[in-house]
Amino acid sequence: MIIEFRCDRAQARLWMRRETLRVNDQDIPVQIAWTTTPGPRPAGLDMLFELERIVLRKGKAGEADRLKTIAERPRMGNPDVVVDFTTAARDPNCSAGLYLRPRFNGQAGEAAALAAILAGDLPVIEIVNELDGAVMDRGHPSAEIAAGLSGGLETVMARTLSMLPPILSRAPRLVPQLAVPAASAPRNPAPFVLRGVATSIAKEIYRLCCYAPHWHVGWRYADNADVWRTGDLSGPAWNVLGDPGNHFYADPVPVKWQGRTFVFFEDLDHRTGKGIISTIEFDGKGPVGTVLPVLEEPWHLSYPFLIENNGELWMIPESTAHRDVPIYKCVRFPDKWERQGTLLSGLELADATITQHDGLYYMFGAWRDGTGGYSDTLAIYYAEQLFGPWRPHASNPILIDRATTRPAGNFVTINGKLWRPVQDCSNGYGAALGLAEVLELSPTTYRQAVRHLLKPGPLWTGRKLHTLNRCGRLEVIDGSRVQPKTTALLNSLRSSDQSAQREWQNTLAKPIARRLH
Repeated sequence: MIIEFRCDRAQARLWMRRETLRVNDQDIPVQIAWTTTPGPRPAGLDMLFELERIVLRKGKAGEADRLKTIAERPRMGNPDVVVDFTTAARDPNCSAGLYLRPRFNGQAGEAAALAAILAGDLPVIEIVNELDGAVMDRGHPSAEIAAGLSGGLETVMARTLSMLPPILSRAPRLVPQLAVPAASAPRNPAPFVLRGVATSIAKEIYRLCCYAPHWHVGWRYADNADVWRTGDLSGPAWNVLGDPGNHFYADPVPVKWQGRTFVFFEDLDHRTGKGIISTIEFDGKGPVGTVLPVLEEPWHLSYPFLIENNGELWMIPESTAHRDVPIYKCVRFPDKWERQGTLLSGLELADATITQHDGLYYMFGAWRDGTGGYSDTLAIYYAEQLFGPWRPHASNPILIDRATTRPAGNFVTINGKLWRPVQDCSNGYGAALGLAEVLELSPTTYRQAVRHLLKPGPLWTGRKLHTLNRCGRLEVIDGSRVQPKTTALLNSLRSSDQSAQREWQNTLAKPIARRLH
């Protein structure tokens, strides 16, 4: 197979250096056909991108940067597949069996993608077969890493490229029914870029004063008024699990084991930026004792998914920094865990969450191929046993949709129907929670429908919503808040002062007391 990218010479970008596309675990060669299409170009775009590179990316190159030298590659022959990134009319003499054209909010070409970003959002991407007009796939990327106009364009093109391999593999596509916004009129990019630079500077100042982001865990005993029954955050008031200020707590997962209930969570030290897994016990009225670290690796850990299997308790923490999905066995509850194997390796799969359905295990996760956002692409794997072998779903990646993809907690079964909480990142990472009903799940099919959307508000003392889990009466969520660094420092000083007092008591007070007696 020969794949040909048709690109506009006047809009040559670093991502166009790609020489292969991985399809069905094979690297398929890509040849570039350069053309020049008429039409207006945003004035000063290269200069604005350079400003963003210096200020927003601290001098690092990005895939949306200008390709200064265009290397003319020799043609390998007539293409079997054409992917046309331009606005030029299709060549009627082209003999390719598949002629794909990406569209951004319904329009082709880089200018359409830029117009959508300038209007304030990343566009809905459609891959259209121009031979019959069919939409082969559709997705809406997330913007966690989309810094500025150039970052937005880089994210959009990265996700466009990740949508191509499953189409070319002829795998069944589950094209999501996403609303496509109306195409935006071209705008002057200079005000957008300057506002973005100013916002970036303001964020840097904020980070000097506050820890950002700072997640915290909410808990309550909900009885029959839990989120899954009400579809909202009403019911008993939420309490906040206290943290030291220079650490944040996120991804709470409660479990009852050996007669005791503990909540496990990500414990991130702001000073190092690395997370470990910690836990705290709950006694029916609230947390008791102190936070206990239970699992640490040289790399970042989060989202401690727990599952019981064959009478043992297992943990599958997120380990995307290590590019694998590990599994740990609880050898002493709650504080000793030993790694027993690797369920999947060589991939980034965030927030892996497992459920059993129709005799099979299914693992859901937010998949990433090294580029683009972290929360917009769903992958599913299935196995007959917990330890695998795990096989990819026939339609992987299942869908690209920032509002309905990333797992946000355990599956639940209500009246015989399977449900999953999902992160809605439409307005930023972890901005809201969706409750999705699973309508169909098999190794070759998947359908879901979001029935409820939970947003932060008066009922929750947090700026975002991120994870939802329950164990018995205990229900937990998490969100973010403003955390001044001065508050964390004062807490640390108080803690140090209390430690000093305890040390004084141990070294002086107790011996004196013994002598008096």
